[in-house]
Amino acid sequence: QVQLVESGGDLAQPGGSLRISCTSSTIMLDLYAIGWFRQAPGKGREVVSCFSSHGETVQYADSVKGRFAVVRSNAKNTVYLEMKSLEPEDTAVYYCAALMWGVCPLSENDYDLWGQGTQVTVSA
Repeated sequence: QVQLVESGGDLAQPGGSLRISCTSSTIMLDLYAIGWFRQAPGKGREVVSCFSSHGETVQYADSVKGRFAVVRSNAKNTVYLEMKSLEPEDTAVYYCAALMWGVCPLSENDYDLWGQGTQVTVSA
């Protein structure tokens, strides 16, 4: 069974930084477009960023542009979402999703592999 596993979610203070990870023991992530999504309490799931399978395309939601960055480590088969200048509005469960040979799709409906999510809470 293909699995994506997120980790690194934690409690952070406003203005702080956090790095969350997405890895897999069953697929090579460099063959996949990786999307990061989040779902805040009482809200729908929204895209945060996407990173194409060849790495030539990276996109960010306007709400996180300039604050979040996606980094891929092929050696560790891991994709990181590095978050800085965190705001309380960033509080959500963060999910990674994968689509083989994808070119940075922004819709959750385009992805067929999902992780279980990791909780990020930004609060003083």
